[in-house]
Amino acid sequence: MGFLDRLKAALSTKKKARILVIGLDNAGKTTIINKLKPKKMAQSDIVPTVGFQVEEFSKSNINFTMFDMSGQGRYRNLWEHYYKDAQGIIFVIDSTDKLRMVVAKDELDHLLKHGDVASRVPILFFSNKMDLPTSLAPLECVQTLELDRIKDRTWHIMPCSAVTGDGLQGGIDWLAEELKKK
Repeated sequence: MGFLDRLKAALSTKKKARILVIGLDNAGKTTIINKLKPKKMAQSDIVPTVGFQVEEFSKSNINFTMFDMSGQGRYRNLWEHYYKDAQGIIFVIDSTDKLRMVVAKDELDHLLKHGDVASRVPILFFSNKMDLPTSLAPLECVQTLELDRIKDRTWHIMPCSAVTGDGLQGGIDWLAEELKKK
């Protein structure tokens, strides 16, 4: 390895980021992570997450460690054990589940009030299942979850479809830019 190769390797070190991926069960968290991973790492069968899973991959010049947290009610209390070390949060919203938006809002409120979630941590909201005709528009999700009241941190809502992959890269690009600012 020549001098220029070593210099290039030293200068192009990728930033590492620990990202907490949360949301209610069946929102599409695992499917989104699976779609973001390189094709050779993707799984063909997606099953509900029990507890949590950890996935690592590079995207947008960042080495991501994604903590895929179960959204089932009995596992949601695990989320707060990972808040302190999170450098970013992805909150996945099932935009077709209008009945449970209140539960999603309660979980979001708990997250935002928790002392271990620093205000420097950006939150990416994936408004998932936008490919389905019964989905709420991103603006309706913002209004229902009262996201516009979040003033102490950066956040962004991105409409997406975990199944088709639409919107996922745009969301990750936004998160990567926010992480690079830190």
